[in-house]
Amino acid sequence: MTVLDALRARIAAGSTPGARSDGLRIALSIEGGGSRSAYSAGMAMAVEESGLLPAFDAVYGTSGGGLNAAWLLSGEGLRWLPSWGWDAVLAERVVHPRRALRGGVVVDTRHLVDRVYSDVTPMDFAAILDNPISLHPLAVDAHTRRVADLSPYLVDAASVRTALRATTALPLLAGPPVRLAGREFLDGGLAEKVPLATPIEQGATHLVVLRTVEEAAEAARRGSRAEKWILDAYFTARRAAPPPGPVVPGTAEVLQIWVPEGSPAVGRLSNDGPLISRAVELGRDAALTALRA
Repeated sequence: MTVLDALRARIAAGSTPGARSDGLRIALSIEGGGSRSAYSAGMAMAVEESGLLPAFDAVYGTSGGGLNAAWLLSGEGLRWLPSWGWDAVLAERVVHPRRALRGGVVVDTRHLVDRVYSDVTPMDFAAILDNPISLHPLAVDAHTRRVADLSPYLVDAASVRTALRATTALPLLAGPPVRLAGREFLDGGLAEKVPLATPIEQGATHLVVLRTVEEAAEAARRGSRAEKWILDAYFTARRAAPPPGPVVPGTAEVLQIWVPEGSPAVGRLSNDGPLISRAVELGRDAALTALRA
């Protein structure tokens, strides 16, 4: 059964999260990438607009994709997911390269979750915890270099906030690792850029994957030298264990929704509001087309 057939069958049957009878586990996987996450934000909006969200059992997100996953499960995704490009959000200077000249962080994720997600675009953390569709932000264990699913640690609003900081804690840009449940974590995109292996290991039979790059660009960016250098430099400085061997995922039906060919490039640290908002629109349109096919 294809991914879309499985989703539509659940909607037609009135199936609800936590009370399934089809033996499937259907997950939504959201890629991040700093400001480029605007593309997957628009795609996440389309999932909700299409009426398919209740057919999913879990939502996985890495880095900015983890933020989009949280918005989607807060019940207010259509209201707040477009905020990636809003002036009020950009004015908070969550991304501000010049802070590094004063010894600060380039990406202030603490300010994002403690100030922006409280006062500018309030995130309903209680709704996320109450949602029967489970949230799975992915991070990297700062001591083992292994991917970690932070879902088991989400027990209250404070832990959700901390997990969102952890999944976006890029070394050299966002400061030290984020501590949660007695462990330290880094940006999940350094080890599992696209949440794929983890949901399949956890039993996903069907996956919708929201991407932040064009399909043609995927081969060129896989194994980014810059990101590998950042990760290796960080762990070398800490004299940590060598990286674990590659994880070979099992099998699942997968539908990937890509950024449309010829779309504008959005840098990880971009603060260009109109460009970012355009990326949201393009991502939404691409996903609506794919989900209605």
